[in-house]
Amino acid sequence: MAESNQPSRHSLRQPYLLFVGDVDLLAAAKTASGLLQWRPDACAGQLRLPGGVDLGLPDMSPETAAAAGVGTMVIGAVNPGGVIPPQWIPAILEALEAGLDVAAGLHQRLNDMPEIAQTARRLGRQLHDVRHADRSFPTGTGARRPGKRVLTVGTDCVVGKKYAALAIEQAMTARGLSADFRATGQTGVLIAGGGVAIDAVVSDFVAGAAEWLSPAAADDHWDVIEGQGSLFHPAYAGVTLGLMHGSQPDALVICHEPVRDRLLSVDYPVQPLDRFIEANLAMARLTSPDVVAAGICLNGGRMSDVEIAEAILRVEGETGLPCCDPIRHGAGRIVDNLLRLVP
Repeated sequence: MAESNQPSRHSLRQPYLLFVGDVDLLAAAKTASGLLQWRPDACAGQLRLPGGVDLGLPDMSPETAAAAGVGTMVIGAVNPGGVIPPQWIPAILEALEAGLDVAAGLHQRLNDMPEIAQTARRLGRQLHDVRHADRSFPTGTGARRPGKRVLTVGTDCVVGKKYAALAIEQAMTARGLSADFRATGQTGVLIAGGGVAIDAVVSDFVAGAAEWLSPAAADDHWDVIEGQGSLFHPAYAGVTLGLMHGSQPDALVICHEPVRDRLLSVDYPVQPLDRFIEANLAMARLTSPDVVAAGICLNGGRMSDVEIAEAILRVEGETGLPCCDPIRHGAGRIVDNLLRLVP
């Protein structure tokens, strides 16, 4: 694959030691669990403080991890406010002393914490604040570039855009296709080992960052781009639109949770799928005149097997598009349609 098709934003040394701290629920270790689900080969072990949730990985100290070839300790836990609590700091310092880099996707920056930043500088270690850009981006140009691109878009936030994109990439690579997952959120960046957290980019430069993230590629190469926000969410439509215009997708894959009827954090209804699809295609046509809707990925995490099967039949009947739960079923049917629509 051409070097130009390998953006290196926040390139992390693998494998990883997953730090879960003292959080006692798997939901609070979602970054670590996401890494383990999608990049198990990159996860060498876990570091838990007393009471910390067990991911099922070998327990390792930073020294043991470094001896085993681990490159980066990833802060895989989250908490209200996205801060690094005092009881986590000794483990972070120990990791740096042992020879590991440290990465985090929290709002609070590792580089803004004097003791951590000074230790990293003294030892020549890298601190990766993957939620925050450490470089500038140009404004978008809208210029067409070779390669194929598919973007996941959601009827709301937190409906599975990242997992759908990862499942599509997985299905493509299993067929021997040339494909890369392009991460646009902090957890996705950690899963991919590179990318840019697009919601932390200044608004004028979101489209340019998206163009940089999915550069010119071979004609048969697919960039599978993780979506952000929702075009119909009053708080986050801006980042969705900038990402859409910069990505220049050949196809959109819609992500939807059938049991959700109100948008997260605001008192707005989830819009009907036909209206949502029509609006997203209309907006994407500014830079992608021939864009198509290729399928729908349903988030069935709160649904039984029977309920998700019924929802798939109903949505396919309403939209005429192939539909799946990518975690239960994989994204093979979506890829089939992508290859048919974007030869």
